[in-house]
Amino acid sequence: MSASAGRPGHARDIREGATAQLASLLRHARLAIAAVALALVLSPAASAADKAAIDPRTDGEIRALVAALGDSGCRFQRNGRWHDAAAARDHLQRKYDYARRRGLGGSTEDFIEQAASHSSFTGRPYRIACPGQAERPAGEWLRERLGRLRADAGRR
Repeated sequence: MSASAGRPGHARDIREGATAQLASLLRHARLAIAAVALALVLSPAASAADKAAIDPRTDGEIRALVAALGDSGCRFQRNGRWHDAAAARDHLQRKYDYARRRGLGGSTEDFIEQAASHSSFTGRPYRIACPGQAERPAGEWLRERLGRLRADAGRR
């Protein structure tokens, strides 16, 4: 028997260390699962040869939409936790960057529906709460903002 085995708290120290390791492992596993889920959600059913890169107009719209979210002053709920607009922008930018690196195409509406409206990990819808407005699904806000961005672009 080792000398430390008999000291008070040793078993608790081992449990706490194991708990911390397990928590870290679970965090990494969740990230890996989320990455796979996002790839599956954003992947069209078509073959790899049918996948198209995101066209420049769509790229510009998605970038403008993500930037508008970051500048909105709204709060963004993801998996039950609220985040400020900058964190929401960063999160959606990471999802978009992931899709672009994988060569996943589609329209701005596809991005909203398949990636920006719900968690790829849990499937729970994102919500948004803007100053002076009722809380609502984030996809609804994003579609509305896209319409305004397109209307503004049409006036130029």
